[in-house]
Amino acid sequence: MRNPIHPPVPGSDAAELLQKRALASHERLDSLRFGVPEGEEISGLRRLVRESWQRSASLQANPDVAEAPLAMDHDELEEYRRRHPLAAIMPVIKKLLVQPSHDSGLLVAVGDDVGRLLWVDGDPVMQRRAEGMMFVAGADWSEASVGTSAPGTALALDRSIQISGAEHFKRSVHPWSCTAVPFHDPDSGAVLGVVDITGTETAVAPHTLSLVEATVAAAQAQLRIERLQLAAAVREKPRRRSPAATTNQALYRNSLQLLGRDQALLSIDGRTVSLSARHSEILAILGSHPDGLSAEDLCIQLYPGDGSSVTLRAEMVRLRKVLHELSPGAVPESRPYRLPVELLPDSGQVLSCLQRGAHRIALEIYKGAVLPRSEAPGVVQLRERVSHLLREALLSDGSVDSLLKYAELPEAKYDVDLRLAVLKLLPPRSPKRAAVVADLERIDTELTA
Repeated sequence: MRNPIHPPVPGSDAAELLQKRALASHERLDSLRFGVPEGEEISGLRRLVRESWQRSASLQANPDVAEAPLAMDHDELEEYRRRHPLAAIMPVIKKLLVQPSHDSGLLVAVGDDVGRLLWVDGDPVMQRRAEGMMFVAGADWSEASVGTSAPGTALALDRSIQISGAEHFKRSVHPWSCTAVPFHDPDSGAVLGVVDITGTETAVAPHTLSLVEATVAAAQAQLRIERLQLAAAVREKPRRRSPAATTNQALYRNSLQLLGRDQALLSIDGRTVSLSARHSEILAILGSHPDGLSAEDLCIQLYPGDGSSVTLRAEMVRLRKVLHELSPGAVPESRPYRLPVELLPDSGQVLSCLQRGAHRIALEIYKGAVLPRSEAPGVVQLRERVSHLLREALLSDGSVDSLLKYAELPEAKYDVDLRLAVLKLLPPRSPKRAAVVADLERIDTELTA
């Protein structure tokens, strides 16, 4: 099979040939990094690896830097892990993957949704070796930082990935192979992180991928069970938060859904409420300013004309009542106005994906413009930023299918440049060309009528 999805079976002639081709491509990697278009110099790579190298080069990842950057120090890492939803499923990961790996020459890593490793465990000898390339808890293994690797590329594509030896973008990682599987929230489907097995060539054996995928499925099911148990405990004692409820707040990722809707959905500690249009605007703005805003600045961001601080205070009183019923700890602070809990807006997820080059995932999350009918200046600014960055990412690096999917959104209804970009990518005899041309004719007719 030409350019297969998975690497050949370790030890086979095909696997040896793949490594030779990857090493040959590495010898010409500098030309790719300095802007030479895709061509014969990387034609020997599997397609998904070739495309990952191209993303890595465009993100300025350096293949000659031996170590991954450290993103969090010890104290930051401990606090972040304690609050992260994946902490709840680590017992499952340890039982199914970590314990069997201690004498197998393999490492098990669990990372967050932006590619930072949170836990690394397994064979002690391999752990000491991996420290040389900073494959350690707290390090950033996203494509933007280290280029092609199983954890970073699995997150960039939102799919299971196996990367073998010299297929890695970073040369110091060539002695290693790895398999990674994204971990999805069992309720929302959002990417929470990634589970990875790293080691010698056995780390990319076919059975390794099946094992990691089965472990992730078991862990996702366990997280769902623990959430249901927590919800039942809260219902039994609605007036007083039980210690279990407090301890297990990390089971949830507090979220704010703003995309493609006029009234936001706010989820905190597993409870969800639909907000009024004005309260949606306030939380969208405060969610974009984690350090808080003064009353004057919030008025400027919230009201298109001259906003009254008296009106703002009245809105904040009503919002506090709504949030107090949902979760007393989520009530906004004042002087400055600030959210005391960490929210994950879906607009922020899109921006995070775009920052690490994962435009396919960004497009999946993007359900439409941020609060499309809002005229609040702060919301308009956020809306235009998210929409502009997504469009530019797709135009510069999007596939035909991604561009066509984006073209179906209301904001792209009259986007001529987008459709011209699709025509440039489509082969001359592609049956998809007729529909794109017809769409361009529609736009011309409607805009000149």
